[in-house]
Amino acid sequence: MSVDPAVAFAAAATPAAIVSGREPVLGGALRQKAVWVDEAVCIGCRYCTHVAANTFLVEEDWGRSRAIRQDGDSTERIQEAIDTCPVDCIHWVSYEELPALEEQTRHQELQPLGLPTPSRPRRTLPRAHA
Repeated sequence: MSVDPAVAFAAAATPAAIVSGREPVLGGALRQKAVWVDEAVCIGCRYCTHVAANTFLVEEDWGRSRAIRQDGDSTERIQEAIDTCPVDCIHWVSYEELPALEEQTRHQELQPLGLPTPSRPRRTLPRAHA
C-alpha cells in the first residue's frame, strides 16, 4: 500500500494550543496541583522560604509568606516546606481555584507582622541610669 505524500499538505493542521503563561510545566510533566499560602494565617516564620526558596518569598511589607513561582522547586521540596509550616497555612489547590483565592486575599485586611501599628504602639522601657 503506498501513501501519497501530497496528503500531508491537504490534511488539516491541528489547532494551535492557547498558552496563558500559567501552565505548570516542570521538566515536561504537568503538576496536578498549585501551591497557595493563606496569608491571613501565616505568622511569617520563614520556614518555607528556607526549605523551598525558589517557590516562596516573605513579602516585604506584610511579613507573610507568598508563593511566587509554581515551578520554582520540586514537588517533594514544596511538600517538605508545607510539612514544616507550624500553622498549616500552605495548601495544595487546583489551578482553577487560584484566581478566586487571589481575589479573596485582595479583600482581606492584614496587619503587618513584626511592626508596631497605631493601635498597638511599640513599648519602650526607661533606661537605667548608671
